[in-house]
Amino acid sequence: MEIENLNKTTRSAKQNEVERKWVVVDASGKTLGRLASQVAKLIRGKHKPYFTPHIDCGDFVIVINAEKVLVEGKRVEKKEYFHYTGYPGGEVFRKFKDLIKTKPEFVIRHAVWGMLPKNRLGRKLINKLKVYRGAHHPHQAQKPQFIELPY
Repeated sequence: MEIENLNKTTRSAKQNEVERKWVVVDASGKTLGRLASQVAKLIRGKHKPYFTPHIDCGDFVIVINAEKVLVEGKRVEKKEYFHYTGYPGGEVFRKFKDLIKTKPEFVIRHAVWGMLPKNRLGRKLINKLKVYRGAHHPHQAQKPQFIELPY
């Protein structure tokens, strides 16, 4: 039995070698959590063969039709978003059904942020997410590609 070269190393991507694209994702008819996990994967760059955990390898993602995102069952009534102002008695609870009417961009951004790392890299990555209520977006100059997510 011949011994092969055992000094093979894993290649890490360098910041200047990463190729970033712009992609458009349509949220209409998609489940919120499944959409958020797929978008987080695209932003993080986990779909690329040269993914490196400590480097920003991902693409810019434009989510359109945010107001048409779905949640299952009674979650429309029961799901709440919590925020604490820092003052005594400053708890703020907002229902999903109210937020999807007033700020659907917040709902998707909040779900994707929960699936990104909570460090400097994660704070940099969340800025690559652009969410819009309707079907129009101002990023035509970047020539984004439309991607159909698996579910």
